[in-house]
Amino acid sequence: MNIVDIIEKKKNNLELSTQEIYYFVDNYTTGEVTDYQAAALIMAICINGMSEKEILDLTIAMSNSGDILDLSDISTQVVDKHSTGGVGDKVTLIVMPIIASLGIPVAKMSGRGLGITGGTIDKLESIPGYNINLSIEEFKRNIKEIGISLIGQTLNLAPADKKIYALRDTIGCTNSIPLIASSIMSKKIASGANSIVLDVTCGSGAFMKNIDEAKELARMMSLIGKLANRETVCVLTNMDEPLGYSVGNSLEIVEAIQALKGNMKDDVKEVILAISSQIMKLSGKYPNISENEYKVNEVLENGKAFEKFKELVKKQGGDISFLENPDKFEKAPIVLPVISDFSGYVEELNAEKVGKAGVELGIGRIHKEDSIDYRVGLIFNKKVGDKVDKGEILAYVHANSQEKAEKCINKIKNAYTIGDRRILKKNIIEII
Repeated sequence: MNIVDIIEKKKNNLELSTQEIYYFVDNYTTGEVTDYQAAALIMAICINGMSEKEILDLTIAMSNSGDILDLSDISTQVVDKHSTGGVGDKVTLIVMPIIASLGIPVAKMSGRGLGITGGTIDKLESIPGYNINLSIEEFKRNIKEIGISLIGQTLNLAPADKKIYALRDTIGCTNSIPLIASSIMSKKIASGANSIVLDVTCGSGAFMKNIDEAKELARMMSLIGKLANRETVCVLTNMDEPLGYSVGNSLEIVEAIQALKGNMKDDVKEVILAISSQIMKLSGKYPNISENEYKVNEVLENGKAFEKFKELVKKQGGDISFLENPDKFEKAPIVLPVISDFSGYVEELNAEKVGKAGVELGIGRIHKEDSIDYRVGLIFNKKVGDKVDKGEILAYVHANSQEKAEKCINKIKNAYTIGDRRILKKNIIEII
């Protein structure tokens, strides 16, 4: 067996055997298969797809490429949450402290940004001192002591996925149901949770551009969860426009801080309530969805959710003075307004165009070795359904140079469609 034959087989749209998939995963993890060989196979998978059997084999092979966490000594029921990615998606930063403040253990392993979608880990690292690289022993100890830990993928947990994830980002293979489903579920299986709530985003700013694709991805991940003995619920959410009012790493941390203090935009709150309520139900402690929404609002209003976030950040080495005073976050040197050329209503704020403009600002990565500028990003004053007057400010661009700011202004103007109709947007599409 060799990698060239495996590439050739998938190039010809033939089904790979379990042994061939394990050969690829094991040898790419150890470095025997090179990046360029892996890229060829990943591209063939992206073009030709995979059968359900191949997807399950790939998921299990990646989850088995490192350690499988056993969290049974922490709780008999640990619930995890994951998003398929979006623009302005700061849901994990808000939901997980809420859940932990309600006494449900949170063991969360998150990824970096991929393509135009932001990464929770990149956002957390914008907090000075926050350590995403804990040992498994530290990870488990933190959950036992404060009920929550949010870390990056360590070298020991699904290392094959970590390599494939980074490679996909740089070869245009982010939008693939087999690769997305296997990547997400391999991390979830490896991280030791019993139950999983998946935020499956759908729209221009998501990997799944339409509802049929989103439902197929949800179906596939639910199937993998069932076969791996993990109860799995998928919440389909709208990602046609950015979520909330900010896009950018430290800017989204600031928005998350405000949200945890009970001050959040309606679109964010709708998603937060839906996902939190499902996690609470799967935990076994809170079976009533409508009561769960009340309890979420309660911990936001009484400050327990924000205090839990501070506790998490402090426990992992972060400077909580930045949470107490968000003005301490370093600001981008250039901040320019995006001014409307028209009057009317915002009919569209295309999340994909916003995401691409953000990557060029330095929010995300074009090459996997690229560094991120935590300061840069976008703040939106106007979103879908809002009334706009000519000359009014639609958004602000936070950039590290005048040239990048001016280019971004034109791209953001192009992301807006302003017309005569007032659009009503639904953020929760379906729960599967």
